[in-house]
Amino acid sequence: MPPRNTDTDPVEDLLTTDEAETSVRRDEKPIVVPTQIVWRNFFWLALLHVGSVYALFGVTWKCHWYTLIWALFLYIWGGLGVTAGSHRLWAHRTYQAKFPLRVFLALGQTSAFQNDIYEWCRDHRVHHKFSETDADPHNASRGFFFSHVGWLLVRKHPNVKVKGAGVDVSDLLKDPVVYLQNRYYIPLMFLLCFIVPTAVPVFYWGESAWNAFYVAGLLRYCLILNATWLVNSVAHIWGMHPYDDQINPSENPLVSTFALGEGWHNYHHAFPSDYRTGEFGWRINLTTMFIDVMAFVGQAYDRKLVSTDIVLKRAKRTGDGSRFK
Repeated sequence: MPPRNTDTDPVEDLLTTDEAETSVRRDEKPIVVPTQIVWRNFFWLALLHVGSVYALFGVTWKCHWYTLIWALFLYIWGGLGVTAGSHRLWAHRTYQAKFPLRVFLALGQTSAFQNDIYEWCRDHRVHHKFSETDADPHNASRGFFFSHVGWLLVRKHPNVKVKGAGVDVSDLLKDPVVYLQNRYYIPLMFLLCFIVPTAVPVFYWGESAWNAFYVAGLLRYCLILNATWLVNSVAHIWGMHPYDDQINPSENPLVSTFALGEGWHNYHHAFPSDYRTGEFGWRINLTTMFIDVMAFVGQAYDRKLVSTDIVLKRAKRTGDGSRFK
């Protein structure tokens, strides 16, 4: 089934959540609260990054090349679990997926260890509704470090919980895949993020447990985390604004490369209902390619997109002019 347009009402389509919130952001007075460090997260993420640097420079060159390919496969699987799964399927409902594909994506998302699907989608919907305000979990107006990783090192701003409580997430747990993943997330996460990535190289091609754990486990996990964080930080600070120059999200090809297509962020915040999260289809967008292949084999359907006519009208009306250069 070909993708279907979602622009039956051009005015409604153009008035996206982000544009509606722009006036709110301009008038909103920030509430200053004391910073409370979450030391557990601080030490865990510090150890993760130290271990990953050691793995990159001290272990990767010792590994069997099968292990490196395995780590790359896990990176892509976990990345797709986040991009095609948590983000485009469950958070935004930009397409529908049959049960086998939902299971594949949920398991990949679990291996990426970025909280369960329910919590990930809840935070993401709050982010879109209150982007760049105190209610945004990773508010980029607080700087690169905060939006990249700092938001995980401190207690959430009170507005995240207060305003976030009004965001509807009632649909998520109605999906049995999301419900079961939420219920058994901790044991599944340990199994898929650390145990299986380590065990497969050891048992199938004789890799040492040390090498397998550090490269296919820690390093691969750290790279996925930072690729996702780039969308929250770099793609909200640097890049062009061809569709809406009144919002921070920008078009960043480098972020799209590492985040499997999620760097076309000005487009995505202007048109969050489009399953491609970018205007130009497969251009540096592995996730869109994956969804299209899944549609071809019958696992994905009802892909929503915004017509070129609507995109051009929005770009002319609110963009920075770069779309037409």
